[in-house]
Amino acid sequence: MAHGREHHDTNRLLEDPAFARTAADSIQALSAPSRLRILARLHAGPASVNEIADSVGMESSAVSHQLRLLRHLGLVTGERDGRQVVYELYDDHVADLLEQVVSHVEHVRLGLAGRHRAAESAIA
Repeated sequence: MAHGREHHDTNRLLEDPAFARTAADSIQALSAPSRLRILARLHAGPASVNEIADSVGMESSAVSHQLRLLRHLGLVTGERDGRQVVYELYDDHVADLLEQVVSHVEHVRLGLAGRHRAAESAIA
């Protein structure tokens, strides 16, 4: 069980190839640093394309392109507010996913990866 969070049956990845493909597409969306930075900005709160571009140091057109992909994959939503669209994370699952990525990278950098399971095995 992952750090007290709700546990989902990962067997679905084995049993349903279409589900596994969708999951892989979502994870692949996180493989670009620019998309991770956009999602991190939206983790802080809703923002327009120009606000996101200013925060992450990208051109607005590049941010728009990445947001289209993230929206298509169900990671962000956008709602029109006058002449602009305001984007936000799709839901708390996306926020949790980002937080887990950061936690995992911190554990790996500190050399803590795998120690949780080793400690559990030693206790058993």
